[in-house]
Amino acid sequence: MSRCLALLGMTCVMLVGCLPQLEFPDEPTLRFVDFVPSLDGSATMTLGFTDGDGNVGLTQADTLPPFCSTCEHHFNLVAEYQEWNGEAWNTPDLLIPYAYRVPVATPTGSSPALDGTLELAMPSWHLWGTEADSVRFLWTLWDLDLNPSNVASTPGLPVP
Repeated sequence: MSRCLALLGMTCVMLVGCLPQLEFPDEPTLRFVDFVPSLDGSATMTLGFTDGDGNVGLTQADTLPPFCSTCEHHFNLVAEYQEWNGEAWNTPDLLIPYAYRVPVATPTGSSPALDGTLELAMPSWHLWGTEADSVRFLWTLWDLDLNPSNVASTPGLPVP
């Protein structure tokens, strides 16, 4: 019995040693994955991300500069909201920005690299009363070293 357990243990160690290590740039990358609107005017946005050194995310304790409530990097996932007016994309001034505090993601295994998805609940996703045909979001994710990701753009999303 102990011989079987030892063999099983060695097999597991060998298999784990054969798993490929995730390797990504230290700066986060971001990509649009999905957008699902609901009849009540809310929506769910899904974004994919990677980060090579695994330092994406904020804790509730991250309240000192540069992450304080009045600091530029209080939110680590921010979108620029744009509306299509038939000729060009315009960026209206918003009272409440599309900004989120993405929590810390703990990598599994020995590599600090992260490869995952962010699912965002959006209570509203367009300005009510807008005359725009469609809207889009240009997302940027910031890591703890204040490295910005690439800008991930949604396609034009038809306004109901």
